[in-house]
Amino acid sequence: MNSIYQEIESLREELRQHNYNYYVLDNATISDYEFDIKLKKLQELETKHPEFFDANSPTQRVGGAITKNFETIPHEHRMYSLDNSYSKEDLLDWETRIKKLVDGEVQYTCELKYDGASISLTYEAGKLVKAVTRGDGFQGDNVTANVKTIKSVPLQLKGDYPPKFDVRGEIVLPFEGFIKMNEDRIEIGEEPYRNPRNTASGSLKLQDSAEVAKRPLECLLYNLTGTNLGITSQFESLKKAHEWGFKVPNAAKLVHSIDAVLEFVDYWNIERHNLPYETDGVVVKVNNLQQQEELGYTAKAPRWAMAYKFKAEQVSTRLNRITYQVGRTGAITPVANLEPVELAGTTVKRASLHNADQIEKLDIRVGDEVYVEKGGEIIPKILGVDLTKRPLNSQPTKYITHCPECKTELVRQEGEAQHYCPNYNGCNPQIIGRIQHFISRKAMDIEGLGGETVALLVHEGLITNYSDLYELTKEQVIPLERMAEKSADNLIAGVEQSKNIPFERVLYALGIRYVGETVAKKLAKHYKSIDAIANASQEELVNVDEIGVKIAESVVSFFSLEENINSINRLKGFGVQLEMSAEELEGQTDKLKGDIIVVTGVFESISRNELKKLIEDNGGKVSSSISSKTSYIVAGANMGPSKKEKAGKLNISIINEYKFLQKIE
Repeated sequence: MNSIYQEIESLREELRQHNYNYYVLDNATISDYEFDIKLKKLQELETKHPEFFDANSPTQRVGGAITKNFETIPHEHRMYSLDNSYSKEDLLDWETRIKKLVDGEVQYTCELKYDGASISLTYEAGKLVKAVTRGDGFQGDNVTANVKTIKSVPLQLKGDYPPKFDVRGEIVLPFEGFIKMNEDRIEIGEEPYRNPRNTASGSLKLQDSAEVAKRPLECLLYNLTGTNLGITSQFESLKKAHEWGFKVPNAAKLVHSIDAVLEFVDYWNIERHNLPYETDGVVVKVNNLQQQEELGYTAKAPRWAMAYKFKAEQVSTRLNRITYQVGRTGAITPVANLEPVELAGTTVKRASLHNADQIEKLDIRVGDEVYVEKGGEIIPKILGVDLTKRPLNSQPTKYITHCPECKTELVRQEGEAQHYCPNYNGCNPQIIGRIQHFISRKAMDIEGLGGETVALLVHEGLITNYSDLYELTKEQVIPLERMAEKSADNLIAGVEQSKNIPFERVLYALGIRYVGETVAKKLAKHYKSIDAIANASQEELVNVDEIGVKIAESVVSFFSLEENINSINRLKGFGVQLEMSAEELEGQTDKLKGDIIVVTGVFESISRNELKKLIEDNGGKVSSSISSKTSYIVAGANMGPSKKEKAGKLNISIINEYKFLQKIE
């Protein structure tokens, strides 16, 4: 029996190596026929001996698993977006900011930005255990069964890999494979796919993994994430990933100056047209991982990386009419309805015109031939007008004066770009928009309730604000269109479960203008309850970290409206979390209140993120740069000399992690 197991393992290892040679190194060492013969033999042995089953065997790539609903699971390490730049000046400004914040020479890793579907792969003991889509960056869909069918994704790693880590990459569809797929579809009378990126993304959500296996998808890796990986730089991590069995694009380059970065950009701006995959730019990263840690993150993106986007594709088409949309805050957005035109692989019919000033600035009129661009934005934008083609009877655009939905006269506050509909409680798109925001994933995350159902509930008169959701009954919702008994049960259960959502997310869910996720967290942490926020003055709010005048005004305005106070009181009565729980408050003190602390260097007993959390949990503020306002510096090994020098000049004390931990005991 042992000899059979050894034969199976030997075949598995041999096939893994051939697979790696072909799909990762692009260097086949065996014919397809020979590979298939060996694979078939392995399948036969595994069928006869099910006791030796291995989920990561090469035979498991053919797919066959059916997934009706993809489980949503949180990322252990958040997947951030990247800040975009569209000019070389933006890159130079970024370099200037970086050099102010870190010590020593800065090197950069330049990588191509492939246009596909982002993925996070988790490996434990060298085996692929999980593949999760980016989702909203905090959580995504579990698509492991589908990703296992992609040949360039190793199921079993080789070499000196860490015991556990995540690797981030892009699932792409090469042009050649995309063209072949479309040829096959046209042959059978089906509509061709629009572009490789959308097709790759859609492939990950197919219910039948055997169908995914038929598609020539590839996975290009660009980042390792985890703790104690034994790696000191981004470029080293790419080399290591390649050694462990990942497909890492060889275009990546380590450079020593921003001038060399710009050379890389110029080269690939032309050469990218010869690549087998779609690319839309270059990603530039600070190479040193310690410097990356020092730089940290904004609310949305790492400070140590920047995406340079290649100039977007541009086309011209006719503007047929201008319509106006009403957002949940009452903001009016003018929309250009265009003669359909192909742009960057999709058919464009609409483009945002942003506001009245933009229309006036570009002098955009109905009937104009307009230039449309699809750059880093999802919604295409209009860049200008071809005046040579303007009709003789053309009339300047008159911006609407009344709400297109409820006919209320619009207002425009001083210093604001947009017009607003002030009919807070009587304008349906605002009501629907607020409730849709309330139930969204980052807010109350009410399972079983989607945007269309919200609109139906409002139109049927069953709800007029988000607090009404908690009085809905099964009997009320069953008669709704496309609502079966199970759907009704799920909706009511989802509303009930939302009562457990923590306070910071409830605060975000309320839809206070300018109060996004990050601001909601700051306010929740500072005030601890909705009542304390409601009673805070504008002056008090401005004194909270990262709360500016605009946000403070908006918060005060929100709580001045009687209908909002009534809704909040109702939510309290239903048991929604409108204050921080005892568990959340546990371990929080005011020991560091008023302290502004800089964290720098490499630590022994605690990670940098844990250290920052301890500072914030004890009432302190973490700052990325040293100034006269800095209370003290918590420094680990490898503190930069310029930081030491600056601290000395400003007479700011430097303590180690152990002294700091004693402070908060």
